[in-house]
Amino acid sequence: MGRRNITQVSDFILMGLTDSAEIRLVLFTLFLLMYLITVLGNVGMILIIRLDPQLHTPMYFFLSHLSFLDLSYSSVITPKTLDNLLTSNKYVSYLNCFTQMNCFVFLGATECFFLSSMAYDRYGAICNPLHYPVVMSTRRCCSLVFGSYLIGFTDSIVDVLCMSRLHFCNSSVIYHFFCDAPPVLALSCTDTHDIEIIISIFAGSTLVVSLITISVSYVSILSTILKINSTSGKRKAFSTCASHLLAVTIFYGTMIFTYLKPSKSYSLGKDQVASVFYTIVIPMLNPLIYSLRNKDVKNAFSRVIQKRNVSTQLK
Repeated sequence: MGRRNITQVSDFILMGLTDSAEIRLVLFTLFLLMYLITVLGNVGMILIIRLDPQLHTPMYFFLSHLSFLDLSYSSVITPKTLDNLLTSNKYVSYLNCFTQMNCFVFLGATECFFLSSMAYDRYGAICNPLHYPVVMSTRRCCSLVFGSYLIGFTDSIVDVLCMSRLHFCNSSVIYHFFCDAPPVLALSCTDTHDIEIIISIFAGSTLVVSLITISVSYVSILSTILKINSTSGKRKAFSTCASHLLAVTIFYGTMIFTYLKPSKSYSLGKDQVASVFYTIVIPMLNPLIYSLRNKDVKNAFSRVIQKRNVSTQLK
């Protein structure tokens, strides 16, 4: 059987989530609603943080970038998924497939380090409150943001260069609803052992380093909170990081379940459910988690609305 290089493939076929027309219509309606909430929630979060001076702090600086990542993250996957569900257009070009994969890896890896940067920020605010303005200076915040994007970009380049070495014998059918590494690896007739090792090293390093940063930060935070004498003080300290901890748990749980395993154990049904969760559901949940559980954001939203009403009345 002859092999052909991946650069010779003109397009792939995304099998999507289901062949049932009724289920596709239900999923289209559900995913469209989720995507609209994602766009409104994350754009709203970015605007509120930008418009309210009281939210011009390191914590909300990182949160605005996280909202941008979630918006981009969802926009890379959801529109094509909606098109697939509504029109049954299963074809995706080689270029679009690998562009989608590149963007997905870039945004996912970047989000890992944004979450760890936010954990470090909470560590500075709770464990070293007196030195917090120095620890989380504007220069350091910008460095953490730039470093997160740079690491994400490096991971995506390595991933795509590895995937470009794959060969496909007689099938271009991807049993997934977007171009992701595990189903593409499963599709290839090339020996993917070395490629899997390289991808696992980079993906594993990203997850492990960011998780270690988050874990160490929260161990220190928990130790500091337990030393606080008053119950109200403990509650207030914990509330400042509860939303972030919830977002971290949901994001890393699904990522670890999906990616830190060999492609031989790839399961279409289970992996698709997990993929729907972290590509469509989590970007919608994050702005809700950070807004509904955060008094500062609620108060900022009220102030922005009041200012808008006042300016409207003056006109």
